[in-house]
Amino acid sequence: MSAVVGTISSSQNTGISFSSNIKKEAEHKTDKTIDSLGFDENTDICKDLIKEITKKTDEDNSAVLQREDDACLKSEDSKKDEQTEKNDKDNGSLDKQNQKLLGNIDILAITEENKKAEVQILSLSVLSPGRANVVLPIPFPSTTSKTTLFTLKEGSKYRIKFLFSVSKNVVKNLTYTYMVWKAGLRVHQTKKLIGTFNPREEQYTFELEEGTTPTGFFARGPFLVRSKFVDDDGNCYLDTTYYFDIRKDWGAKEKC
Repeated sequence: MSAVVGTISSSQNTGISFSSNIKKEAEHKTDKTIDSLGFDENTDICKDLIKEITKKTDEDNSAVLQREDDACLKSEDSKKDEQTEKNDKDNGSLDKQNQKLLGNIDILAITEENKKAEVQILSLSVLSPGRANVVLPIPFPSTTSKTTLFTLKEGSKYRIKFLFSVSKNVVKNLTYTYMVWKAGLRVHQTKKLIGTFNPREEQYTFELEEGTTPTGFFARGPFLVRSKFVDDDGNCYLDTTYYFDIRKDWGAKEKC
């Protein structure tokens, strides 16, 4: 503000000095004009002429001062407008930058939050005492629909183990469903909560409780199994079917 006032004062002082010079020069010219016309200064005509010339000079001086003041104020206003415009542009750019940054953060947060977990069931293993473990990669080998994947001896102990991985996000309340049919009749069903798992590079394992195969003539033969892995949100990560056999012994039909 002080700079503006100083500039205006300086301009006004310059105008006043300039006006005084103009007035002196006008008076000098007036004297010359009167002398050249040969008028007596004491005559009424001469006095009226002097009054008109003086009045015109004052009006000219006032116009000069007003123009200088207007020019000075316009210059300062222009500088203020330029500075205000620059500040607005800077603030607008900053607002846009902040909005873009916050928008990216919000988008990133939403993306991370909504990212779906990926669960891959990698293999199924059949563990039974007295024989080598059977490890079947998933998806199962492409064979005919009724081809048995493995054979179990009647009355034997066994356990089913799965190997799986979790990536991208947490999988909540992963559940395993296991249904068994014999000759078109459902003979067994198991639904087990496996748990909640964080994403990681290391793989997870899951084992069912140890079971015992049935015995007798009617227990032997092919069984159809359907296995499903579903999480708390209804996402299904595996839904597969396969056949296995129960035989009097491990038998020649064992495929693995």
